[in-house]
Amino acid sequence: MKIELFTFCDFAQDNNGKLTIVGTFDTIVSRNFPCVHPQLSVVIRLRFDIWEFSTHNFRIETRDLDGEMNMEAISGNLEVKGVGNATAVSHLVFTISNLHFKDSGIVNFVLFINNKETGSIPLYIRSG
Repeated sequence: MKIELFTFCDFAQDNNGKLTIVGTFDTIVSRNFPCVHPQLSVVIRLRFDIWEFSTHNFRIETRDLDGEMNMEAISGNLEVKGVGNATAVSHLVFTISNLHFKDSGIVNFVLFINNKETGSIPLYIRSG
């Protein structure tokens, strides 16, 4: 399994395997803290080889630099099916509303597949 894309954006949609992403970013700027970001989407595109076609569990956790969770983990199952090719892609698209930040810093979004950490991306929270 390979992560082909792991990003934050303003809007994302998976329409029968066709992925639409609008406004990708990695930084949120706020004048006041604590703050609430009204909405963002997390998009992950995974490519699986033919021998990996099956059901996999996934979990996305958030951790700040102190190791604290910023939100409840997102989890579920991902069924990977082939369509006659040697590989298959699967998309995970989540919209998160009213994400709270107590101060500036970094929040890492960490992806686990089958309880194994497979990748992460930082979301920078800056004062501005």
